[in-house]
Amino acid sequence: MNTQLLIVGVVAAVVVAAIAWWYTRNRRRAHLRARFGHEYVRVVQETGNASKAEAMLEHREQRVAKMHIRPLTSEESHQYGEAWRRVQSRFVDDPKGAVMEADKLITEVMSARGYPMSDWDQRVADISVDHPMVCERYRAGHEIFLKHERGQATTEDLRTAMVDYRQLFDELVGPARQSEVREWQRRAG
Repeated sequence: MNTQLLIVGVVAAVVVAAIAWWYTRNRRRAHLRARFGHEYVRVVQETGNASKAEAMLEHREQRVAKMHIRPLTSEESHQYGEAWRRVQSRFVDDPKGAVMEADKLITEVMSARGYPMSDWDQRVADISVDHPMVCERYRAGHEIFLKHERGQATTEDLRTAMVDYRQLFDELVGPARQSEVREWQRRAG
């Protein structure tokens, strides 16, 4: 009788542990899908393994949580907004120069906000944590920028890059979302 109770207890513990593992994994997956959106799908496709992709995305979250990413002040937002308007107006006469300037301005804004600028791939991974919806646009715009550097971009390509960069720029410079301000204050203090 004691052996049977022991077996039943062990089986019950295994079943409870399996259910807890399954529940935790599904909550984690749902969190990452909601947080990263299309970036979640892209990383899963890139790695070919959902568990590996989720580990990478969690690592990104942990890495960015340790950074001192901050919202821009209203004065900084205004200054960068004026700089963007100058870049955008330059596009008509000098599309190539405008795209180069837009790329540089995006880098300046990211740096001012606290994102590390050392490696482009890492920069995109970092930005995907707080701005996953425009991360793909940043990749596309940068790819056109690189195409331009090789002398292979058309004016229409450059226009597309400006639109892509504008999306990211608006996310980075636009009014800080309340959740972003609260997170910055929590990290700072």
